[in-house]
Order: sequence, then C-alpha cells, then structure tokens
Amino acid sequence: MPVPYELHDVVRMKKPHACGENLWEIIRLGMDIRIKCKKCGHSVLIPRARFDRLIRKVIIPRQGAAADES
Repeated sequence: MPVPYELHDVVRMKKPHACGENLWEIIRLGMDIRIKCKKCGHSVLIPRARFDRLIRKVIIPRQGAAADES
C-alpha cells in the first residue's frame, strides 16, 4: 500500500543522506520528485517510482492541510 504524500510534507526515507539526516521535505511533485534534506539543505531529484519504494512515512504533513479539507 503506497504512503500518501503531498507537496511540502516532511518524510522519513529508508536511507539517510550523507550528512546523517533521513528527514526530507518534498519541494516538487510530478513524474520526478525533488526532496530537500532538512539538515544540510541539499536537494535531490528522484523518479516517482523510486521515491515510492524509498519512502518510510510522512512525519509532518504540510501546513494548512486540515484547512484545505473543509
């Protein structure tokens, strides 16, 4: 079952970045997904299929998600 995610969510990935952090913010969605490391700010472009395999869970949903639903 795929993990639901949206733009500006903070997600935990399976493998940590070289700086040691495994929390990333989603900054672009499309066929490819761009994520930014929360510790050092480095961004990486990953194909969506690979991202779906590497994501563990959504840690912090984007701000205002509850307001958009009502």
